[in-house]
Amino acid sequence: MRLTTVGLIVTLAFVILVTPLAAKAQPLTHSPKVGWLEGSGRTDKEHLHAVFLEGLRELGYVAGQNLVLVRRDMEGQFDRLPALAAELAQLPVDVIVTTGGVPATRAAMQATTTIPIVMAESGNPVGTGLIASLARPGGNVTGLTSGGPTAGRRLQLLKEAAPGVARVAVLYHPTFPATVLNLHEAQDAAPALGVTVLPMEVRTLDEFDNQFAAVIQSGADALLTVAGPFAETHRRRILELATTHRLPTACAAWQDTELGCLIAYGTSLAAMYRRAASYVDKILKGTKPSDLPVEQPMKFELSINLKTAKALGLTIPPALLVLADKVLQ
Repeated sequence: MRLTTVGLIVTLAFVILVTPLAAKAQPLTHSPKVGWLEGSGRTDKEHLHAVFLEGLRELGYVAGQNLVLVRRDMEGQFDRLPALAAELAQLPVDVIVTTGGVPATRAAMQATTTIPIVMAESGNPVGTGLIASLARPGGNVTGLTSGGPTAGRRLQLLKEAAPGVARVAVLYHPTFPATVLNLHEAQDAAPALGVTVLPMEVRTLDEFDNQFAAVIQSGADALLTVAGPFAETHRRRILELATTHRLPTACAAWQDTELGCLIAYGTSLAAMYRRAASYVDKILKGTKPSDLPVEQPMKFELSINLKTAKALGLTIPPALLVLADKVLQ
């Protein structure tokens, strides 16, 4: 057999082996366009956005090089979300990432039924009607949920830190379903802890001042906040009033303890935003959102402010300090 014939056979064999692999890889033929719908008013939103971009870089995507990122921010005005979502859908983008929970995701769903939507966070996507189930979300929405027994657990931790607490005001926003569900969760946990929950319904900052005065008159001796746009946007004012009235507080984000909250317990949002990048990657490579189960939180964070505890005359049990991820002196 001639060498040229052998070479031809080897070449054909190589082509036969490589061609299916190349077809399976399906490399992107263009720079994908990702829409970012910012529905959060939290102070660390830029940090979480950076964490998401870092997650994309680890998967080979660099904004401005091989990926186009189009960002729209409600800037504290929730009524802007539908128009901003419509802008992203009309561009169009290849996928929309929503932040801040239900409002942004619902706005994106109203804007498009075809463009994939990835929730970087959502309080209770099943209970609020965003998806059919965690395992089979259906439609064009998938991503991550920050839902879980956090409100009940937060109430329990508050009771451990401040055993004398008996009447806890729970701040919630009636038009944000996830905060209502958290209120119900706290109410369910209250009897076993010997605590009475005082619902504090708030829509605006002016309303908050009035409602806060009302719960103080009702004998509230502690305050619990749940994750939601109102609490995130106005956390400083909320904690100022709680400090003025010497109320032990339990909050949803560790950043709140830096502003004086006694304890904070909730989902690690940084871990969730990094994971959101993997959902974007899978969708850009052809996976349908309906085939991607919604992921539940895997990491929770507990933060305690000892300076606040001292100001309130409280001694945090050592067992609770051992559990804390962060202790502020």
